Amino acid sequence: MDKIRLLPEIVANQIAAGEVVNAPSNVVKEMMENSIDAGARSVRVNFRNGGKDLIQIVDDGVGMSAIDARMAFDRHATSKIRSIEDVYQLHTFGFRGEALASIAAVAEVELRTRREEDELGTITEIAGGEFRSQTPVSCSKGSQFMVRNLFYNVPSRRKFIDGDNSRLASQIKSEFQRVALCNPEVEFELRQNDAPLYMLQPTNRRGRIVDVVGKHIRQNLLDVEVDTSVVRIEGFVGRPAAAKRRNNEQYLFVNGRYFYSQAMQRAIVRAYEKLIPEGCMPSYFIYITVDPDRVDVNVHPQKTTVKFADTDVILEILQAAVRETLAKTGAVPMMDFSAEGAVDIPVYGRDGGSRSYREPRTATNVSYNPFLEEYIDPTAPMPDVPFTGFDVPYDGAMKRAEVSVVKDVAPQSGVMASGSVMEFIDDEAEDEESLFDIVSSSMQSVEELTFGECMVLGEGYAVATYGGRGVVVALRRAKERILYEEILSTIVKGSVPTQRMFFAEELTLAKDEYALMEEHATEFAALGFEVEYRGEGHISVIGRPAILDVATPLDELLYEMLHGIEDGTMPLERERERLAELMARRGSWGYGRGVKSAEALELLHRLAKCSNPSFAPSGAPIMAELTTEEIRAKLTKN
Repeated sequence: MDKIRLLPEIVANQIAAGEVVNAPSNVVKEMMENSIDAGARSVRVNFRNGGKDLIQIVDDGVGMSAIDARMAFDRHATSKIRSIEDVYQLHTFGFRGEALASIAAVAEVELRTRREEDELGTITEIAGGEFRSQTPVSCSKGSQFMVRNLFYNVPSRRKFIDGDNSRLASQIKSEFQRVALCNPEVEFELRQNDAPLYMLQPTNRRGRIVDVVGKHIRQNLLDVEVDTSVVRIEGFVGRPAAAKRRNNEQYLFVNGRYFYSQAMQRAIVRAYEKLIPEGCMPSYFIYITVDPDRVDVNVHPQKTTVKFADTDVILEILQAAVRETLAKTGAVPMMDFSAEGAVDIPVYGRDGGSRSYREPRTATNVSYNPFLEEYIDPTAPMPDVPFTGFDVPYDGAMKRAEVSVVKDVAPQSGVMASGSVMEFIDDEAEDEESLFDIVSSSMQSVEELTFGECMVLGEGYAVATYGGRGVVVALRRAKERILYEEILSTIVKGSVPTQRMFFAEELTLAKDEYALMEEHATEFAALGFEVEYRGEGHISVIGRPAILDVATPLDELLYEMLHGIEDGTMPLERERERLAELMARRGSWGYGRGVKSAEALELLHRLAKCSNPSFAPSGAPIMAELTTEEIRAKLTKN
């Protein structure tokens, strides 16, 4: 008996729906983009019960005829594709032949639509992929979609979204924001259970970003604009000072469509190297325009992943554009690459092989004697003598010593830089804040550098030699860096060992926090947490990471971790880094006071073996150089 047979059309559409529509937010995205394609100047969205009961999209676009309204729900139906070449040359939102058919296959759909030239519109009803009816109706120009009871006929999918209204509403708001941000000229409205969430009037890009994200972003937006033969890049990036760890203000758009690209995110973050602490993310709203035939938007059914024909070139242009924007604000030293005033260097051999330069004539003063008084310059600086350590006792006056900053370096670059003179040693109460300006003048590899002589100053600081130079070291930050790398190494090698607790710690979480923790239960277990989920927001922590200090409050730690997982999509690697950072910070708190020189030197030897001995995990510098010029300046003062 033959075993292979064709699937019924309804079943095929339901399977396709799993690729295009797996949550109410996908329906909102598809419908809103359809409205934009239809030339709508006003789009209104309303959803109830997280979008499971109702999703309503009303627009004032061109509308459809009765025949088009019926055919729009047929599989592979589209107004944009005539040949395979058209798939790669779309100026709208791509090949959408599966969207309406997929939505109608798993919901009850009603479409009211009318064209401007028609006196009457039409109402079309489809449920579970089956055509129900189509009748004339009096309605406004444009289209109104009513999607009810999503996944009512696919119980296996429905159960995954039941009881999760807050998360579903958040996803719908995210999709609404993305469409609204790349279409600022369109009026948008979003309602949840008929209550208004967003009322966005037509504006420009900057105005739309402020309306969607919030007024706090207004003063932090820096313009980005570059136009080349390959790509046009416009938009905004945030000021380095506004970068934060829990930041979800990152948006990329190509040809009017939101997309996600880890490579482009890395390119943007690289432009901020040396400007923001490790682990922080800048805000950005980047609008990319390329020829439609140089980008494939059909890589993924939901079209959030795209493929560029000129990826490497675009990445370089993007990073350079962001870097230039930051340079204009004074955040980054900028080199002038303009051709104006440049020296014209002739090409060798262009004049038939003749020499294009002449060696200068030189002369020798045979009577020159540098020791004669007439040749001595009394204003010349003293010879630069390498620093070999301190042989003077510490006194209170050194507590406010002015030293050179070791700061202007990417936290992961493994290099040390000396820069402007400013205060390094300060009270421990100010230790959490950055005490440094970013001014780079020279860089040196630390691969060959080791610590030599060491003397504890007190107040948590030590003076030591490092590669032949004198440095002041913040011992607490050094301890934090060492603990961070040791803890992270333990975590990466495998699951963190769990220490069972004598008494379970009972915690009550908010509904969304509980859902997020339950969703990431495997990751939390791998990090050494043994948790029992009791429902209604209640959990019992019966085991904690064995490498965690027993004095660390579990509730605060879990709260910080949960709020570090943005939209439930933070990768496990970042969760591990976050946990290691939190534990290292708490494990090093208060360290340094009362430490003897021998213990401090041993700590510095461990620091030298770290992958990044220059910065604490927070991005704060660990050491600052004390230069011979500064010593000379202090000793020669009257």
